[in-house]
Amino acid sequence: MILNRKLRNRSNFCSPLGVRGIFLLLALSINTFAAKTKTYSLQSPDQKIGLKVVVSDKVSWSVLHGSDLMLAPSELALTVNNGEILGENPQTQKAVSQSVDTKINAQFYKKKIVENRYNQLSINFKGNWGLIFRAYNDGVAYRFVLNRKQEQTVFSEKAAFNFDADYNCFIPYVCDLRDPKDQFCSAFESLYNQLRISQLKNDSLSLTPLLVEAKNGKKVVLLEADLQDYPGMFLKVNKTSQKGFIGEFAPYPLEEKIGGFAKLNLMPTKRANYIAKVSGTHQFPWRVAIISASDKDLLNCDMVYKLATPSKIEDTSWIKAGKVAWDWWNNWNITNVDFKAGVNTQTYKYYIDFAAKNGIEYIVMDEGWSVSAVEPMKISLNIQLQELIDYGRSKNVDIILWASWRGIYPVVDEAFSKYSAMGIKGFKIDFIDRDDQKMVRSCYEIAEKAAKYKLVLDYHGMFKSAGMNVTYPNVLNFEGVRGLENCKWHTYDAPLYDVTMPFIRMLAGPIDYTPGAMRNAAKSCFRPVNDNPMSQGTRCHQMAMYVAYEAPLQMLADNPTAYMKEQECTDFIAKVPTVFDETIALDGEVGSYLAIARRSGKTWFVGALTNWNAQKITIDFSFLPAGNYEAEVFTDRINAGRNGTDYKREVLKVNNSTKIIYQLAEGGGLAIKILNIK
Repeated sequence: MILNRKLRNRSNFCSPLGVRGIFLLLALSINTFAAKTKTYSLQSPDQKIGLKVVVSDKVSWSVLHGSDLMLAPSELALTVNNGEILGENPQTQKAVSQSVDTKINAQFYKKKIVENRYNQLSINFKGNWGLIFRAYNDGVAYRFVLNRKQEQTVFSEKAAFNFDADYNCFIPYVCDLRDPKDQFCSAFESLYNQLRISQLKNDSLSLTPLLVEAKNGKKVVLLEADLQDYPGMFLKVNKTSQKGFIGEFAPYPLEEKIGGFAKLNLMPTKRANYIAKVSGTHQFPWRVAIISASDKDLLNCDMVYKLATPSKIEDTSWIKAGKVAWDWWNNWNITNVDFKAGVNTQTYKYYIDFAAKNGIEYIVMDEGWSVSAVEPMKISLNIQLQELIDYGRSKNVDIILWASWRGIYPVVDEAFSKYSAMGIKGFKIDFIDRDDQKMVRSCYEIAEKAAKYKLVLDYHGMFKSAGMNVTYPNVLNFEGVRGLENCKWHTYDAPLYDVTMPFIRMLAGPIDYTPGAMRNAAKSCFRPVNDNPMSQGTRCHQMAMYVAYEAPLQMLADNPTAYMKEQECTDFIAKVPTVFDETIALDGEVGSYLAIARRSGKTWFVGALTNWNAQKITIDFSFLPAGNYEAEVFTDRINAGRNGTDYKREVLKVNNSTKIIYQLAEGGGLAIKILNIK
């Protein structure tokens, strides 16, 4: 729902402006140096960002922040039916400017209200196509639009992002390929390589979002939004200049075979010479550049939410966010019971009992509840599913079922109808591992069908959200992140990733990181263990993730036995909401540390994390309204750098003039709950 809508439409409107006189606010002017060249300018509402569009024999755009060039002139084009290139020798018909100032009532998000202020420029071209540009206070975006009668075949898209220097960037190279011959099929779980643009491998693709460290410490994050019925955007280095990136898109799959990880994927064996077929009337995804002068502002950016298509679900009252007691990460490894732990009815009753005792809304029944990962209509003989659903209902705990995409998609109507009638409340759909047009389209189809049967979804093994969670708010979580599960089999710098990813990947939408390890290892002690996995860093590092990481469906990854032995920490985790009324980014530096405050009702929560470097951090409680408060604080103890399970809990009196310096251990964290005591 959009509130307080204020619009101003103007054609051929001119006004003076202020970014050093470089651009004219929403001005539409003709470049006097070339009769056929037209230059259009657009400025953000706060006048800090200026966007310029030049239409000559090509179409290009460039962006300033203050006097600093953020994007150098970059061409954009679409090649469609019969080789027609939209953007080559274009003929402008009309240009219209518009100012928008609205408020969006956000759903299942990090805040209740999203301020939606931007200036927009729409340019219509001969041939029934156009471009829309927007300038927000936190970035810029553009998209192609079509207004034609016949279906269009898109052979290629040119989306360029050029810079004026060889800047350092954080590159999430495509890795974990499901097919070594196809870079477009992967797990979307990349670490970040810090490289100069010129150092990027010419034969490699990068996922988006991608962060560039531009002039004067400013950051530019490249990504997309409102990805519907179109392939996702990868990036590769611009080989000509070595100072920028070019979009790359998966060709449409024509033929597929069973393959990939454990044969859980459909792998394209033949791809078309086009990337998409779309209707004649079509809006393409937004190409986005988020711009920030302060790293911490990236922790509280709403660009993707603002650019997404609003909810297509009218009644969302049945959608329930919350926490989930998860089985797979801990390998069903409960103890102190008189039955064989595993994928069976008794074990899941134990998980339900734990969830009920701690006020946890769901349990997930992961792989094993059905006879195979690709046969979701056949329930394992070890599982009495209706009995578990009824048992959970009696204790106010709902059940979500795991399914592979390859297994569920061919029978999605039948499966959703059957299991929703039994009382199942959602599905975790895994091993998607592609974002070509066919796969993106299927995920929207599944989301629509899930809404029909009032089922929530967790898209695991998938690309970032890019706004799907706004359009279909029953899709609560998306993976596309190197989550805690990787600690079961891989030694990598997890604390570094943990304080890098939120500034980059989390800009695209919720993450299914699955935190909550109770076995916490210092750097010298960590090792991958499948049955009794541990995390890198401290207990407080894990606890802080429940505040800092955005996940409306948030997992408790460890096993109930471990949580019950650590009830003090479990009590805190269980009380942290998964959606909030307000978010404030307190401090942060990409790859170093972060601190975030979030409010639910009158209760505030603070989460802070650091990399493997110990870090002193000051928490300024000035975000609190006037009054007196009681803060429950979990901090790293002095020996947490040697034993990650070492922490301290204390209760303090604070108010909005309080400032406290905390020492975060190596791989450490800080978790705080703040109650108003008047």
